[in-house]
Amino acid sequence: MKSLRFKKIDAFATEHSSGNPAAVIYLDRLDELSEDEKLQIAKELKGFVSEVGYVGPGTGTDYELCYYSSEREVAFCGHATIAILNDLVASSTALHSKSTLTVATRSARLQVENRYRDEKSVYISAPPARFSGSEVSAADIAAALNCGLKDLDPSWPVQIVNGGLETLIVPMAGLESILDVRPDLETLKEFCIRIGVDIVLVYSPEVRFEESRYRTRVFAPTFGYLEDPATGSGNSAFGYYLLAHGLWEGENFRIEQNGFRDTPNFVRLFARQTNAGEIRVWFGGGAVVKIEGQYLLA
Repeated sequence: MKSLRFKKIDAFATEHSSGNPAAVIYLDRLDELSEDEKLQIAKELKGFVSEVGYVGPGTGTDYELCYYSSEREVAFCGHATIAILNDLVASSTALHSKSTLTVATRSARLQVENRYRDEKSVYISAPPARFSGSEVSAADIAAALNCGLKDLDPSWPVQIVNGGLETLIVPMAGLESILDVRPDLETLKEFCIRIGVDIVLVYSPEVRFEESRYRTRVFAPTFGYLEDPATGSGNSAFGYYLLAHGLWEGENFRIEQNGFRDTPNFVRLFARQTNAGEIRVWFGGGAVVKIEGQYLLA
């Protein structure tokens, strides 16, 4: 029996919304557990959290992270990264004044901007963007999402963008069209596998609160669950999409996310040029620890 330090942390949670829960296992070394053991824990926690994040000290970075859903390893999980880094900073007085940290994931080495003192939050640099030239028909998308063609907005392109995960980005006709989307998990999973994406993000500039810029919803059936209520990787891909189409100049702004009209979760984005001249999207938010204890792995 292995006893592991464990927390359940709600990323992007506020006083008005529940955020997105992640389980976190703190390790002395990231390879302290085998891949099978990491997947076993994620399977045991299915329905309790969508992903489990594992974190240990880094070699060449401050920390190393990996992520598992109940189905498989996840290349990058934004909300788990937000949860982990918020907790690490909040739990260490020495880190309160450290303005930047670095983390290594399976997909990239990432920067962390620490805004704990001012905002009780952190911002994470998303992996570099990759754009796919694959085309997906509106009819196929509507069938997969279980909505009508009239619910899609043909004014802007459908595009597959990777900001950590392969993300199909779909413009919708308005807030009502987004809120009314009710896909079937197995149908959407088959569609995602067929076109080679991890998640589907739908968006509209019509929002519930005027302080927000866009409403999004993110569906992740290939990871064993239908909807992700607050997403770092998906919204980062969306940020790269907005930059590419001249819809955003990189200033800090707020996204509403989930399928509840009046109680969305909030994710913030900004974009910044690196020293190498590359534009990176950053996503940020706070987190709340809900459960802390030991995880017993047989």
